[in-house]
Amino acid sequence: MKRILILLMFLAAPAWAVLPDEVLDDPGLEERARDLSQGLRCLVCRNESIDESNADLARDLRLLVRERLVAGDSDEEVIDFIVDRYGEYVLLKPTITGANWVLWLAGPAMLLLAGGVGIAFLRSRSRQRAPQEAALSNEEKAQLHRILEE
Repeated sequence: MKRILILLMFLAAPAWAVLPDEVLDDPGLEERARDLSQGLRCLVCRNESIDESNADLARDLRLLVRERLVAGDSDEEVIDFIVDRYGEYVLLKPTITGANWVLWLAGPAMLLLAGGVGIAFLRSRSRQRAPQEAALSNEEKAQLHRILEE
């Protein structure tokens, strides 16, 4: 029984990040804030959302999201405000627009390039003739014959 309780405590740990004093009175706004917070990266913890992080910066970002929602901003306006302030790195799922196209396409392009180079290399090797061994001279044949007779 103790093990189950400990396991449940570890599974519920991310829910502890949002402190009770951060929760909005309006359940609709709080749900929107939670949804937005799950898509924003904690800049201290890296691959953890601000909804799950206990870092001070994550708390500040959660409060900023709630502040903007209470001010009447739409979800897109809140995200745009935070991205303008902290950069696109704050998004857990970056957009596929503008300069990001280069980043999104670089991986597959490099894979195709490496495959093409590999195929070209293998084809060039298969077209090459195997090096021919030079035939033995008469002197070498005589020497080989003497060695074999011994």
